[in-house]
Amino acid sequence: MRQVDLVITDAQVLNVFTRKFEPASLWIDGQHIVSRLLDAPLTARQTVSLPGKFIVPGFIDAHVHVESALVTPSEIGKILLQHGVTTIVADPHELGNVAGIDGIEYLIHDARQTPLDIRYMLPSSVPCVPFDHNGATLHAVDLEPLYAEPEVAGLAEVMDYGAVERGDADTLAKVHDAYAHGKHADGHGAGLTAAQLEVMVANGMDTDHECSTVAEALDRVNAGMYVFLREGTVERDVAATVQAVTEQNAARFAFCTDDKTIGDLMTEGSVDRNIRMAIAAGLNPATVYMMASQNAACAHRLSDRGSLSAGQLADLVVLNDAASVDIARVMKSGQWQDEEAATAPLPFSATKLQHHLQASDLSLPVPGDAATAHVIGVQPNHITTDHLHLPVSGQNGEFTPDLDADVLKMVVVERHHNTGCVGVGLVHGFKLTGGAIASSVAHDAHNIVAVGSSDAAIMQAIAGITETEGGLSVASDTAVLANVPLPIGGLLSDQPYATVARQMHDLRAAFNTISHDVDFDPFITLSFLTLPVIPSIKLTDQGLFDFDQFGFVPVME
Repeated sequence: MRQVDLVITDAQVLNVFTRKFEPASLWIDGQHIVSRLLDAPLTARQTVSLPGKFIVPGFIDAHVHVESALVTPSEIGKILLQHGVTTIVADPHELGNVAGIDGIEYLIHDARQTPLDIRYMLPSSVPCVPFDHNGATLHAVDLEPLYAEPEVAGLAEVMDYGAVERGDADTLAKVHDAYAHGKHADGHGAGLTAAQLEVMVANGMDTDHECSTVAEALDRVNAGMYVFLREGTVERDVAATVQAVTEQNAARFAFCTDDKTIGDLMTEGSVDRNIRMAIAAGLNPATVYMMASQNAACAHRLSDRGSLSAGQLADLVVLNDAASVDIARVMKSGQWQDEEAATAPLPFSATKLQHHLQASDLSLPVPGDAATAHVIGVQPNHITTDHLHLPVSGQNGEFTPDLDADVLKMVVVERHHNTGCVGVGLVHGFKLTGGAIASSVAHDAHNIVAVGSSDAAIMQAIAGITETEGGLSVASDTAVLANVPLPIGGLLSDQPYATVARQMHDLRAAFNTISHDVDFDPFITLSFLTLPVIPSIKLTDQGLFDFDQFGFVPVME
């Protein structure tokens, strides 16, 4: 009789194929499950009895940007495993936009230090639009060799609908290469109609995570896509979309976080939060756990995980209670994850922050000292924006911030090639009482972005992150009040995740001293105000961009 390493008995085990919890014994040898039969013809060197417990497959985050947590892959693994996440499918296009192939390879290599299984979808949009001034350009011919890396699972969120619709050769070559290597391509259909979604599907994009309503989610299911219901730090969409899921269509839904800060990962959790929200909304818990595992695995063609059945990786989560996602223990590839891996981030020196910003670059003329302006309106906890038309005033022909009306100056400074390009615009929603904030995290080109109540404060905040080769800062007119250094491409810390969490806590505390209370993360919100492929109006280093017109517009009407 064959002997295996371990058998787990006496628990209720989820069968994702029937969507039921049932008695089963999990026989595990090495990294894999050998059998789930109660009477399997096997013996085990060790028996673990778990009466009263529930066991589900390890959770899979179907789409995430590791960089949004501001820590390296090896550090994020320490957090996510605690929350039952055993696999993530990551898009490295943030560091890819900054450092190109060097950035992607850094993330792949650093991830090999963590037991967390990190699969990468190669970034499809570097830059995200042809006119972006980012750090690198990656064509199909540049990406194709990376399919030799075992961690690469396909092509990440194709977001340039125009390129797909007009049959851009390089864009379609990237999609073709993914399928030629037995992989697939993710979509990114923000703002697309049902007819436009069909264009994306017809050209190979088979998933999407950019929906914020039930109708949008169902449009994607009807088009034949897998839909990843998203709950990040800013993109809080699960509550508004989960009612799209029924027992009939549930197989087409999975979960993702997309962009989540280190603090929120530690306090709220990752996919485990999505699961709690879906169960609280009334979905069958067994169905929800299937969405969190098997469905994500199917969407990404990861055939070796997602269920607790023979031949699968022994990735599992032991629960004290299934309804509340009360996690007792986590196993990854047959190993209990009771202690954090003793690792440190790999070094990275491929990029430097480069700009020569001067105060005069922040000029924003107001004709006649009064005008109506195009203003970016923050939508709390969303990455889309409102296109506002607001009255503004000036002094000596220059814009004057209006703290009472909450109309502030915003700037984007090119930081990769020292071009001197500076975009200046206006934003409503940050509720500053003084001072400024700045960030070298600014999707997707990741230039420097800042918003402030005065030019002096903006210059101070930008100086704070320039000195540390990137980061996040809060400043007054005369001093930097708090700073989180991000020396790895201006996106990631080289410190342990607990250190970064403390720094982020101090940063938010400093922000609270220069603002009225806001119910959103100001830094991750600011980082998305530069992304031109998300509706409806954004600021780049070349000026104000109107998504609906898909072109630049002047600040003053």
